[in-house]
Amino acid sequence: MEKHILIIDDEASIRDTLAGVLEDEGLIAVTAASAEEGLALLAERKIDLALLDIWLGDGMDGLTALDEIRARWPLPVIMISGHGTIETAVQATRKGAFDFIEKPLSYDKLILSITNGLRFSQLEQENRLLRETAPPPVELAGTSEAIARVREEIARVAPTNSWVLILGEHGTGKELVARNIHRLSQTSHLPLVDVNCAAIPDDLIESELFGHEKGSFTGAVSSRQGRFDQADGGILFLDEIGDMSLKAQAKILRVLQEQKFERVGGAKTIKVSVRILAATNKNLEEEIEGGRFRADLLHRLSVVPIRVPPLRERRQDIAALVISLSASLFRRGVKAPTFSDDALRLMAEHDWPGNVRELRNFIERMAIMCPVGLVDAAEARRFLGPAAARPLGETASELELYALGYKEAKTVFERQYLRRKLTEHDGNITSVAKVIGLDRSHLSKKLKELGLSGQDEGGEE
Repeated sequence: MEKHILIIDDEASIRDTLAGVLEDEGLIAVTAASAEEGLALLAERKIDLALLDIWLGDGMDGLTALDEIRARWPLPVIMISGHGTIETAVQATRKGAFDFIEKPLSYDKLILSITNGLRFSQLEQENRLLRETAPPPVELAGTSEAIARVREEIARVAPTNSWVLILGEHGTGKELVARNIHRLSQTSHLPLVDVNCAAIPDDLIESELFGHEKGSFTGAVSSRQGRFDQADGGILFLDEIGDMSLKAQAKILRVLQEQKFERVGGAKTIKVSVRILAATNKNLEEEIEGGRFRADLLHRLSVVPIRVPPLRERRQDIAALVISLSASLFRRGVKAPTFSDDALRLMAEHDWPGNVRELRNFIERMAIMCPVGLVDAAEARRFLGPAAARPLGETASELELYALGYKEAKTVFERQYLRRKLTEHDGNITSVAKVIGLDRSHLSKKLKELGLSGQDEGGEE
């Protein structure tokens, strides 16, 4: 990835000579004749390291500019001066300068200092990434076929540069899938830049993605880089992209196609190289039919689609998830309780409309409300809600069904109805399908969704 070096010096000959030396080394030189001009360039583009003269004539001096840079941008600054003293060098170092080099410049020494500064900056960035991601995220726990397939898809696509569209309901772990793709990618040493498209007001999302110029709208008191700038060379995660407006979709489609854009209020074209991961809980085909999502954007994003299954489709993973989520809570200082076998069976029958997020919240709730060390079925039933407020194996009464929401009542009824029909027909799926008027394959899929099982003439399903 190309490295951009900012040269701030009031002598044109010095700027031109340094720019030539840097370009001979494969670096991109950006020049400024004053501290004010240099600060403006830092605000509007990505800079990896700055060379800053201490004596800049009229205007802001180098040491004051150093304070400004260190306060606003995490990049190494090498001070250069033709009138350096030990006191000046010490002062610059205390203010955070990476190095201090006197004029006339030794270009070999300068290039060595720049190389070390860039390497130091990358190590700092990696350490910052490690701090931001600690404690480690919960793994994709479980042994079900559904989650094993997701892990396999992640392992295949992560080392490539292919774009990924992650599909799944709320709380299934789409962000966790994105972070695992990043962890196994070739750019794992760079931060994963994420944008929650649903949380940003429609009139600000373009500024968030592409940045803006000073004065481009009310409140834009300074120029600002966007998330595409920040993700240059790495990965940008667009979470809940199905909530993005059509206007923003049109803007981002052009950027995805051309990998270049202009900031809000700006005319300069900025080129980037960004890998896109996107996620949504919506059915984008239905959104397209409803005129709320662009078909060409879906085709651009969905190079490799990964569907994250809801928890009701992998109920056998509940026990493994409890262990994994409990460990995550422990790292936060919350000691999760132990669940009895009966409690785990009850939890496996629950539909978990909030998926893994709901399960995590339930475990934390039990840690707070039942600090007895062991949670049995009776305690778990108290806190799982109306659908679990009856003994295992019993059916919900008509009164209980009316007390539930539509979706939950429908699921409870379906489970009761199909469980009874399976009992009446000795678990034979084909017989049940004929009696109730369903296609056998559809019934089999429905039974799996509801955590029920049956058999056919050929043996167990």
